[in-house]
Amino acid sequence: MAQTYYITTPIYYVNDKPHIGHAYTTLACDVLARFKRLDGFDVTFLTGTDEHGQKVEKAASDKGVSPQSFTDEVSQNFRDLTAQMNFSNDDFIRTTEQRHKRACQEIWQRLQKRGHIRLGNYAGWYSVRDEAFFTETEVVDGKAPTGAPVEWVEEPSYFFNLSEWQQPLLDHYEANPDFVGPESRFNEVKSFVQGGLRDLSVSRASFKWGIPVPNDPDHVMYVWLDALTNYITASGWPTDTELGDTAKYEKLWPANLHMVGKDILRFHAVYWPAFLMAADLPLPKRVFAHGWWTNEGQKISKSLGNVIDPNALTAQYGLDQTRYFLMREVPFGNDGDFSATAMTHRMNSDLANDLGNLCQRVLSMIFKNCDGVIPALPVRPSDADQKLLTATDGLLDQVRNLLDRQAFNEALQVIWQVVAHANQYVDFSAPWALKKTDPRRMAEVLAVLAESIRQIAILVQPFMPQSAQMILDQLCVDAANRDFSVIAGKGRLSCGQQIYKPSPIFPRYIEEAVVDD
Repeated sequence: MAQTYYITTPIYYVNDKPHIGHAYTTLACDVLARFKRLDGFDVTFLTGTDEHGQKVEKAASDKGVSPQSFTDEVSQNFRDLTAQMNFSNDDFIRTTEQRHKRACQEIWQRLQKRGHIRLGNYAGWYSVRDEAFFTETEVVDGKAPTGAPVEWVEEPSYFFNLSEWQQPLLDHYEANPDFVGPESRFNEVKSFVQGGLRDLSVSRASFKWGIPVPNDPDHVMYVWLDALTNYITASGWPTDTELGDTAKYEKLWPANLHMVGKDILRFHAVYWPAFLMAADLPLPKRVFAHGWWTNEGQKISKSLGNVIDPNALTAQYGLDQTRYFLMREVPFGNDGDFSATAMTHRMNSDLANDLGNLCQRVLSMIFKNCDGVIPALPVRPSDADQKLLTATDGLLDQVRNLLDRQAFNEALQVIWQVVAHANQYVDFSAPWALKKTDPRRMAEVLAVLAESIRQIAILVQPFMPQSAQMILDQLCVDAANRDFSVIAGKGRLSCGQQIYKPSPIFPRYIEEAVVDD
């Protein structure tokens, strides 16, 4: 039976259309999901939309439509993004779905039954934009740490006894040193919890667009208790209802990885595990918080008009080129900057010159000089042959270890080291010269290179699925032989396999010149 792997994005708030941040998080999950499937795992990849809260209610009112109509429209934009970016999610959850409402009310009742929720009154600072409460010390010049404006709120509220979970959380962090990544973010989480936790307001009575608190319709559930529950909803919990699925829940929960942006790490690494502990439910195995993007060195904001539309990126630069850039350019977990210059460099240097040129010249030489037939690997490989084959065969273990740490750019770096090695081997071996002096040796060199390209293409499938498919198609690799069971020295290219005339995979990108009137 295949090992399971359950990975989630945060569910995206439906107050606006998708931007590069949404695409970045989901892409990272998509790469991991695709990689794990190729590695033999039974994968479930979840994404979706968070559709309740005061901010949504207000946005809908401003447009003169009902909150449900508003969320239907905006949620579809996020669903469309999954198709545009070629994401392979298995489920798309909406917090307005009945299955989710049922799960939220069940977790509330569990918490209340166990004595972890009490009715009181809230007085403090609240950010509508962040859907979050802030203390006096966190608010500076009328703004939250995120820069969002805050307002003073006084209203009846139910409270979760978060303060009682300080030590259990710290104990969990110590016992599970990989619970949060990267390490710098984990240190921030531990420092926050060590500073002391206050009981958390988990209901609102000043608006109605949310999931009603069981047995108290004057209150709706705090949007973050609602939103976080989606991860366990999608696993089939609660299992004892008509919408539950015991087998699915036992297979999927606890989740292997919650992928989030650094701005919502606290909710996922402090509040969510505390809710689960209090409800006597298993905790997710890992939470990873990535950084933010800037645009040409500037902070991205609507007011500056520099929000990056992922659809525009893929239209201008290409889908796989965009996917590659986002995963390669920045160490995952750090902040990064998008620039047209950097994008063009990656496209022309890494993709067109390095991998694209390697594929084109090797396959062209096989097509022209070997009658379009894959030649046999050398019976007695030279030192140069063996070094390239050994480097190629060693890639899977390296990439697997790096992706298990969410080190996407490092994984691509080690693959491209072998791409560079293969290009150096071409130059060193000079098969075009061997054609005249030693055709048998020319064929051996081309066979070694074709095998290296085969494995590289299989390994880059999670990052650039369409381009990798084109390379493997040009090598005439059977569709059933494209997973990780046939690499690392297994499933070598078949001698005698006929290939087609190759075509370029990654054309060079030339920025259109701006012509003044």
